[in-house]
Amino acid sequence: MSARTTPPWPLVALFTAGYLAAYLLPTTVGRLDAGLPLSATQAGAIGSALLLSSATAGFLLASRVDRFGPRRLARTGLLLAAAGYGTAALTTTVPLVVAGALVGGFGSGTASTVAAAGIAGRRDPHRTTTLGLLGVSALAGALYLTIPHLGPAHGLPLAAIAGTALLVLPTTGHLPARTPAPQALLTATPLPHPRSGLLLAAAMLFWSLAQNSLWGVSGRIGVTQAGLTEVTVGAVFAAGLGAGLLGVIGAGALGSRLGQALPIGAGTAVIAGCIALSAAAHDLPSFATGEIAWNTLYPVVLSYVIGLAASLDPRGRWAVLVGSASSLGTACGPLTGSLLSAWAGYPAMGTILALGLLLVTVPLTAVALRPQRTQIVEIPLEAVPAQRTAYDTAAASTAPGPGTI
Repeated sequence: MSARTTPPWPLVALFTAGYLAAYLLPTTVGRLDAGLPLSATQAGAIGSALLLSSATAGFLLASRVDRFGPRRLARTGLLLAAAGYGTAALTTTVPLVVAGALVGGFGSGTASTVAAAGIAGRRDPHRTTTLGLLGVSALAGALYLTIPHLGPAHGLPLAAIAGTALLVLPTTGHLPARTPAPQALLTATPLPHPRSGLLLAAAMLFWSLAQNSLWGVSGRIGVTQAGLTEVTVGAVFAAGLGAGLLGVIGAGALGSRLGQALPIGAGTAVIAGCIALSAAAHDLPSFATGEIAWNTLYPVVLSYVIGLAASLDPRGRWAVLVGSASSLGTACGPLTGSLLSAWAGYPAMGTILALGLLLVTVPLTAVALRPQRTQIVEIPLEAVPAQRTAYDTAAASTAPGPGTI
């Protein structure tokens, strides 16, 4: 079993578990603010620290998935996520909450790294990415509808993330124990397309920073500026994530028919307008319109960007590094949003973020316009019979999962 024939569902499950913390960021930060002796800025800083820890895992492990083995690394990440978020959920002691968030974030980042590396090695990374986005959007939407009815405890979102990690843990048995011999022979190859990769990573850092600056304070905008209840805000978020499911399904159906430049460039420009509208909302219609339209487009553009990063290197190193740069921007988002909104107010913050996104559209589109698909070198397994025998023995002990792309 190679990276190209590994069933997609373990990777989709890992993707869901790894990205869930970022998707639940508004309710996590809002409940830390309301349920613990923390200011809004301090709660945002904890959210940023969680996501920064996740990004750190990606940067550290981007080139080490082959060395440690996907199965072992995925299990380690999920166990760290369960332990860290579980600890943060069960205590009201702020230092322990912070420590748990950091450990959990590193676990989430580890799971995301394994998922990104595996997805990049598939024949159609965009399709598998859309399945992952469908999974995390559906789960997050269901949680946004459920959590407000379970009480005001700060730990409910964190407990949900920890529980998801435990539920995904059994699926790691379908991942290869170690990298197949052909890919192992490519371990020393340098990163291809370094200019495009670095430009894409830098652009994605600011792309994620702008969007998650608003996402981190969206709950407070809905409650304090638009005058909505937490239940109503949760319903808007769930509707937005549900619309995102439709967007991802559409992106999966379109595939590469529109290329990558148009969905990435035009999609980001429209997202900038949605952010400005949402940040300036003073009532339910404007808040819901901005949030739902934004959440419809966000996963669509993200799926194309991840696919673009995967096309730069079939071993998945650029996919992991670009994803980690995105996570770094995501990590800085809650604190940036809190500081900007405290300094200039929500509407001005939205205008600043929208203008920044429009600027980032230029390098993203430039990379997408360059023909740069890396050709995968196929090395006959017969040339390395010893390695093939060892890997086939390991693969035979892993039952195949449902379906193959």
